[in-house]
Amino acid sequence: MQPRNMSMSGAVDLSAVKAAAEAKQKAEQARAQRAAQPGGQQAAAAVQLVVDVDEAGFEQEVLQRSAEVPVVIDFWAEWCQPCKQLSPILERLAEEYAGRFVLAKIDVDANQMLFQQFGVQGIPAVFAVIAGQALPLFQGAAPEPQVRQVLDQLIEAAEQRFGIVGTPVDPEQAAAARQQQAGPPQPPANPTLAAAHAALDAGDLGGAIQAYENVLSDEPANLEAKLGLGQARLLQRVQGADAAKVRKAAADNPSDVDAQLACADLDLVGGHVEDAFSRLVSTVQRTAGDDRETARVRLLELFEVVGPDDPRVVAARGALSRVLF
Repeated sequence: MQPRNMSMSGAVDLSAVKAAAEAKQKAEQARAQRAAQPGGQQAAAAVQLVVDVDEAGFEQEVLQRSAEVPVVIDFWAEWCQPCKQLSPILERLAEEYAGRFVLAKIDVDANQMLFQQFGVQGIPAVFAVIAGQALPLFQGAAPEPQVRQVLDQLIEAAEQRFGIVGTPVDPEQAAAARQQQAGPPQPPANPTLAAAHAALDAGDLGGAIQAYENVLSDEPANLEAKLGLGQARLLQRVQGADAAKVRKAAADNPSDVDAQLACADLDLVGGHVEDAFSRLVSTVQRTAGDDRETARVRLLELFEVVGPDDPRVVAARGALSRVLF
């Protein structure tokens, strides 16, 4: 997926005089409160540059904190391959910028309400919150120079329009705090499964598929291996695909099952989960025999990639049942 909205042009709406004045006042109050904290508490608060945020902690970790420092939100999911390209860049830059912004990571599968409230169309998606006001930054994986440019513009807007400058932090202290927050590394319970994960992360899709299949041959009910195998097979299918050609073929040939399967794969990799499911449910509905079975099986495979408890999977299972029976 190509990144879009790679600018701060949308931030003009944040510059209303009244809103800026109120934000500056809140920022000054927050700095005064922080200055009054004991040294240990102040340091602990300052070094949390990368935080995992859920719906319960959103008010405190994002909205309240945005009165002191720009908060950049990274909407991601474990199955999203472009997310695995973008998230490390954002995390590294959060440490490098050392307190000029805070990165809030939100797992969309576990926080559907936030996903919907922000109107996210696909992942990865990056937003910012300044003084309680949200604005979109960009969607899709982006190269580091472009990410830096957007962050620089965000920080400049936060300071000039709202008087929000963040809190300087020692990068080493911040990295240590992040490690402490994550806890000590846990030894893998299954070395073969760990090797499969490593192969997937390294882009060795063939090796990952073989390793996951080896795990499942011994543990057929291993959900983690099923999820990994589904991801690896999906990524292998879309590897090297020309997205424009795939989508045109699907649009021009609605009765071509292979074309619909290929487009559904691209939809899922791009974060358009509901579109992928809807496409395949429709394909099942208008086909018969082997074509119907092929589409049905692919849809079940994509369910495995997203996870059986995801509400989008639950809804799509219901839709599939209705067209089959």
